[in-house]
Amino acid sequence: MVTSVLLAVAGSDEGVLAQALDAAPGVHLARRCADLGEALAVAEAGRADVAVLSLQPHLDGVTVAEFVAMGVAVIGVGRSPVETRALAGFGVEVVVDAREVAALVAAVAGAKATPVARELSPPPRVAGGALVAVWGPTGAPGRTSVAVNLSAALAPEGVLLIDADTYGGAVAQALGLADETPGIAGAARDATRGAPSGDAIVRYASAALPGLRVLTGLPRASRWPELAAASLDRLWDLARAESALTVVDCGFCLEQDEDLAYDTRAPRRNAATLSALAAADVVVVVGSSEPLGIQRLVHALSDLADAAESAAATPVVVVNRVRAAVVGNNPDRQVADALARFASTPEVWTVPWDPRTADAATLRGATWRECAPRGPGTRAMDALAAHVLALCGASARARVAAGAQRAPVPD
Repeated sequence: MVTSVLLAVAGSDEGVLAQALDAAPGVHLARRCADLGEALAVAEAGRADVAVLSLQPHLDGVTVAEFVAMGVAVIGVGRSPVETRALAGFGVEVVVDAREVAALVAAVAGAKATPVARELSPPPRVAGGALVAVWGPTGAPGRTSVAVNLSAALAPEGVLLIDADTYGGAVAQALGLADETPGIAGAARDATRGAPSGDAIVRYASAALPGLRVLTGLPRASRWPELAAASLDRLWDLARAESALTVVDCGFCLEQDEDLAYDTRAPRRNAATLSALAAADVVVVVGSSEPLGIQRLVHALSDLADAAESAAATPVVVVNRVRAAVVGNNPDRQVADALARFASTPEVWTVPWDPRTADAATLRGATWRECAPRGPGTRAMDALAAHVLALCGASARARVAAGAQRAPVPD
């Protein structure tokens, strides 16, 4: 079997490497590319199995992920330990010395393409903290309120709250933080460049409460192209390594219609939400108690099951703003019965409507706990936090066990 190779290497080594690859048995040098743009076009056309890349302008983790997503294995060529570390930080799994021509030829001959076939396939998870995604349907059911106040309840464990809503992030406003700081955009950019977790998280996270740090969302929704899925996949891993618990406030939309509008690889506005759901240990699904809110929640649970069928996350259903005025007598039971009947939901966590506390928190840019430590909403969040924490612990134990099973047995 012949392996087709594209070569995009800058500098004087390019000619020597091209001659060696062209002369190697079982290797076909498909194209010597002038830059990364040409290399991506060749890969898009399906003319290469392997891309040989050197460190150069515009090469980052997103570019490497694009090659992999097209089924093209990536081999890096480094000229120094610094370049080797940078290429590895971008996600290049095989990096050889530019002077070791024989090693490069052997690596190309043995390379295996590893396409990413599904948008929601869970990325490999590092050992460390757990990730909780807070998601819900359109109609403002209170995703951000639940994410913020759940994070406040979990703060003693050490929480990093990330606003990944690409349609209208509001975590900064809810907590009275400046929303013009880079936040998630800066952390994702550093993660793309291979920055260590301490640099990518600590540099951009704002302290909101003792034990609670926040990566604020996009200050303008039009900046959503800055949050590429490949950057966020790495950011979630860095967050796990840096924080015991990471809570991600997601957008509402799960659509993946970009392929219908573009002839080539398309930017994905919903990549942040899809990536977070795929990586999550626990997904908290938030709906509101009004009849229309329950209807949307039923449909949303079905959509989530279809979109995230491969995600290894445990859904936790939360109904917000529960009150008898819109549900009827015994509203908790009414909500639970409706969701059991129409969505086969075995367990529902309800958050009672407490407008005085909610309004006070909005006015102060504070959490419910700060405004009403013993209020009904705060108590509901404490109960939800205990349940989520237990699920996170079980998921973490499963991750550790899975990692131990994959680990090589010592001689």
